Amino acid sequence: MTRRPGVTFGASLAVMLAAIVGIQVVRDRAFALSTTDEQVLYVRSGRLLEKSALSYDAVLADVYWIRALQHYGRERLKPPAERKYELLYPLLDLTTTLDPRFTVGYRFGAIFLAEPQPGGAGRPDLAIALLKNAIARNPEKWDYYNDIGFIYYWNLHDYQQAASWFNRGGEIAGAPWWLRTYAAVMLTRGGDRQASRAMWVHIGQSEQSEWLQKTAHLRLLQLDALDLIDELQRRLAEFSKRTGQAARSWDQLIAAGLLRDVPRDPSGTPYRLDPETGRIGVMPESALWPLPTEPAAAPEMKSAPVSSAP
Repeated sequence: MTRRPGVTFGASLAVMLAAIVGIQVVRDRAFALSTTDEQVLYVRSGRLLEKSALSYDAVLADVYWIRALQHYGRERLKPPAERKYELLYPLLDLTTTLDPRFTVGYRFGAIFLAEPQPGGAGRPDLAIALLKNAIARNPEKWDYYNDIGFIYYWNLHDYQQAASWFNRGGEIAGAPWWLRTYAAVMLTRGGDRQASRAMWVHIGQSEQSEWLQKTAHLRLLQLDALDLIDELQRRLAEFSKRTGQAARSWDQLIAAGLLRDVPRDPSGTPYRLDPETGRIGVMPESALWPLPTEPAAAPEMKSAPVSSAP
């Protein structure tokens, strides 16, 4: 029987692609990526790779997902000033183009693209772009609207846009009632620690990623640390009121009966009291360092209407 050249070529290409993927997986398990591999991503077009992948798109998506995790992990091991995360978005874009329903890829990518440096890439714009791709491919999932609203709130402190995205997510069938509550909070109070806490609680309830659960747990501990700092600041103010001078050490507050012991953050590490400025913070060696920059209250937004996000 005569075989058509196109069929023969396609079958050969499929076998070669499968072999390449298998070799790459073995290589990644056995050897660390070289510096050249870290800096150069030969295929940056997800659409081009999707067309070339034939029926192996899901397998290739897993390969690029592993590469995204490796890239992020290696950057985290570098000194803070040297972390760049330049390949994180291209790798995540390739992963999610090959597998458009890769929920963890979108949500993992969004958090670490938006996370300020040196903890993440410091690119909330790319995080939003990734999530907009997710919505275009999965318009029925309210989670991505919630994630975009969260980035506008937590990273960009743009409460108008945050409210708009929370509101749009609340209109999706099956969306939870609290999305509309978030929208209302954004427009009445702007930054609000209780709202932040509720958002991280809901992120931590994700059943798709243990990593998301751990990240949410850390953020909730950081919010607890901020609550304790507020209370400690009140005690510093009371010490100043009583003595007419600023406290320069915890020992002074203990001697004045305002504390029983040196205060510790939720990780068990003592808080730092700057004797020059009177500012309280967590120690660099604390698991909670650095504390996030909280969204600020925005009372001027009390009468602002909800607009449609672009």
